[in-house]
Amino acid sequence: MDFQQLADVAEKWCSGNPFELIATEETERRMDFYADPGVSFYVLCPDNGCGENFHVWSESEDCLPFLQLAQDYISSCGKKTLHEILEKVLKSFRPLLGLPDVDDDAFEEYNADVEEEEAEADHQQMGVSQQ
Repeated sequence: MDFQQLADVAEKWCSGNPFELIATEETERRMDFYADPGVSFYVLCPDNGCGENFHVWSESEDCLPFLQLAQDYISSCGKKTLHEILEKVLKSFRPLLGLPDVDDDAFEEYNADVEEEEAEADHQQMGVSQQ
């Protein structure tokens, strides 16, 4: 995908969250993003066909630790799309942006279902042991 297409993907992604694409540098294949309150990061995009991965980083010491999830995701096996990486970055920054962590809700619902199933299994086992 050429850089302009990647920039278009980034612009579209920004329309659904607090981040803005504030700068693009085609020669460096770099895109800079910013959201209030002072959350910033950039993405370096691989050249076509070079086999390189995307790279995310922040020049802000406050933001850098939050990017670990996205960096781990990029370094894991398999090709990643820019959109997938940006979604991981957004998830990483949710606490800084004051957004709820949507995955925690899904985990709580799943965990509640598992606990109910375990409780039912315990009742069945008790019935067997009483006979």
